[in-house]
Amino acid sequence: MTEKGTIHIIDDEPIIHEVLGDLLTSEGYTVVNSSNGEEALEKHSSRSFELILLDLLMPGMDGIEVLKRLKKIDPHAVIIIITAYASVESAISAMKMGAFDYVQKPFKHDELLLTVERAIEHKKLQEENLRLKDELKRKFSFENIIGKSKKMQDVFELIRASAPTRSTILLQGESGTGKELAASAIHQNSDRKSLPFITVNSGSLPPDLLESLLFGHVKGAFTGAVSLKTGLFETAEKGTIFFDEISSLNQETQAKLLRVMQEKEFMMLGGTKTIKVDVRIIAATNSDLEELIRQQKFRQDLFYRLNVIKIELPPLRERKEDIPLLVRHFLNVYGKENKKKVESITEDVLEILVNYAWPGNIRELENMIERAVVLTKTKLITRENLPPFLVSAQEERGAFTPSSQELNLKEHLQSFQKNAIISALKESKGIQKKAAGILGVKPTTLNEMIKRLKIDVFDLS
Repeated sequence: MTEKGTIHIIDDEPIIHEVLGDLLTSEGYTVVNSSNGEEALEKHSSRSFELILLDLLMPGMDGIEVLKRLKKIDPHAVIIIITAYASVESAISAMKMGAFDYVQKPFKHDELLLTVERAIEHKKLQEENLRLKDELKRKFSFENIIGKSKKMQDVFELIRASAPTRSTILLQGESGTGKELAASAIHQNSDRKSLPFITVNSGSLPPDLLESLLFGHVKGAFTGAVSLKTGLFETAEKGTIFFDEISSLNQETQAKLLRVMQEKEFMMLGGTKTIKVDVRIIAATNSDLEELIRQQKFRQDLFYRLNVIKIELPPLRERKEDIPLLVRHFLNVYGKENKKKVESITEDVLEILVNYAWPGNIRELENMIERAVVLTKTKLITRENLPPFLVSAQEERGAFTPSSQELNLKEHLQSFQKNAIISALKESKGIQKKAAGILGVKPTTLNEMIKRLKIDVFDLS
């Protein structure tokens, strides 16, 4: 006979153990018996059961208390209450607390077996749902990085493979593609996860201040160094340092970082003693480091040290099948944050979002959804909740769709980006910082795009 599962019988009456044991084992179940609550909880803490048959009326710890404690140990435990006619109300109360069903003493064998079969089937469905949820979570997300596209699944596989190692990782991708989230996911899935994860915004500080921040300084190292200061490398011992936009480091800082990576040691500014350090380096950039090497703006030897494992974060325009998933995620996040129940978006809004080129990538999409959630007065996001430039871009796209002979893909994307930027600049009356906010990109990124696309900011009338 096929093994159907293990059932835990919790009852203080030996006759119940004997009767139920014979009945259930004859049907192919394995039976484990406990005579009181304490014994049952001890057994349950070390293993799980397909089903629990629990008597309500027991000396010492009664069935209701056992039920509460079992549910704390395993919220998904499936429990059938055994009760006498006089305590049916208590059995109903137990069901409100999470019991699956109840049977009355004296019970009919056929009815009991039918209830047991239903409970076992419920357990199987419950486990299958949990398995599917875990699979979906594993398949479509990785520590808040969301995506079902082939490109994102490739990214997830690289993160899974590289996270447990000690290897240095280089994250490449446009601004807003989620490089910091990827770095955090790598750290959280490594054996360093309980130790510091420190982000260094490489381009936001003057070189001298950045070096002091990284390596620390001794008292008197420079004007204003009135005391000893510990640097981030020392603070991050055994943990991870993430260098965001590493291409902005100057040559001198690059040389010092290279030494740390090669020798596993450094000196404080103004110091004479070397300090040993064990820190994993994860670096990110939206620049072409090999091109910067050719321009002699980035050290080739440092590039080789960084480029042990390279993970490319694709731009949103190359993973458009992920846009509906991301939209649902951001609707949930900002609905909760703003205490609004926003359930969905209209089909035409989804079409607009999917067809847009997203120069600011996920960050721009997130800003757009947050704005829409704040502005909507219903449970639905409509095109009225979108920025005017986004709707205009869709209308222009509908009015003119270039053929393959007229524009190749790169030119098409550049044209789309240019129109979006011009619309945002017009909406912001030429204020680039405000336009950058509308587009969901950094002001410096917008400035670079304006130069690259040769947009005349003085001729936007």
